[in-house]
Amino acid sequence: MLTPERHHIILELLRRKHNVKIQEFAEKTNSSESTIRRDLSQLEKEKKLKRVHGGASIVQQKAQELSILEKSMINTNEKNIIAKYAANLINNGDCIYLDAGTTSYQMIPYIVSKKIKVVTNGFTHLDALLEKEIETYIIGGYVKNKTRALIGSGAIDSLSRYRFDKCFIGVNGIHLDYGYTTPDPEEAKVKRTAMNLAQETYVLADDSKFNEVAFAQISDLKQATIITNQVEQEILDDFLKQTKIKVVTS
Repeated sequence: MLTPERHHIILELLRRKHNVKIQEFAEKTNSSESTIRRDLSQLEKEKKLKRVHGGASIVQQKAQELSILEKSMINTNEKNIIAKYAANLINNGDCIYLDAGTTSYQMIPYIVSKKIKVVTNGFTHLDALLEKEIETYIIGGYVKNKTRALIGSGAIDSLSRYRFDKCFIGVNGIHLDYGYTTPDPEEAKVKRTAMNLAQETYVLADDSKFNEVAFAQISDLKQATIITNQVEQEILDDFLKQTKIKVVTS
């Protein structure tokens, strides 16, 4: 089968099913998995699909944002693994920023370091932090109902008074060309400000975030280390050219 024919079949399968495994592409095109991997790599460069672990999915612009409850129900095991590893990066005496994301929230039960200070824009983080008797500061600003995040000029002004050893943030998309993105420009500004105020920044993102793009850019890839779960090696190789990535499996 000629390459254009395989590409046509691959894209038709994705249009019908949205997510397809490499093995199914190979069966439908009577091709080897190595051939399909090359096809997927080429089609991704043409922005016609995105590779995911074990296959590919359609490209979707993430303009709409899920609520914090909806986010908390997606990829929970992966987020927990990432959160546990991230919490272990915190040292005694650190001043840290915890973004208003579901993965950063899951870090809190695993924080064991003493005498740390936490600044957050996550309204839902407060009870968990106080239960752990962690010295906690919440920034000012407007409370965004959907994500319970504090955003806006008040949040930026309040945040700018602090400096951090480490910053932990969540994103909606990680892309080779467009960097880290999120649907809300105001929330992107808060994330970007926190990153600029930290000595080290960690983006907490499961594998579904790779090769996704949302409306508002936060920063370039090089400005943070990505902590993620298992990702297709070919995808990792591309992103490792621009930034550091830590893959955790348990």
